[in-house]
Amino acid sequence: MAETNRFNSTDGLCAVLAMAIGGSAIMFRQLAIVPRATVGICAAANAPGFCGPREVILKMQYFHAFGWIALALGLLAFTLGHRLLAALAIGIGVAAVVNYNGTYGVLGAAFGLFTWISLKTGRYQLFR
Repeated sequence: MAETNRFNSTDGLCAVLAMAIGGSAIMFRQLAIVPRATVGICAAANAPGFCGPREVILKMQYFHAFGWIALALGLLAFTLGHRLLAALAIGIGVAAVVNYNGTYGVLGAAFGLFTWISLKTGRYQLFR
């Protein structure tokens, strides 16, 4: 049981992945969505390149896509017991909270975190 509690390279890569997704969402929101000037800039006829991804992010926010994706990934991680899916659920759950889809995003991140902790402590024995 002591072997399962060690933090290995897979855990490190998954933690970096979750932080990269969440951090990227925070940075993009602060730089491209929050400033009021970007509304006018993106409404111009020759809008800069960041306006396309900005529009996609805002549509995904409106339809709660971040929250639903995080919840789906969290449930998949929970049922299949995969660390990578758990890390994706945590990262996209943070992105969901940043983009005001916290209802489902927090649930997805919680399922991902619960799965990750269960795998590390050896308590995940659902299908084995």
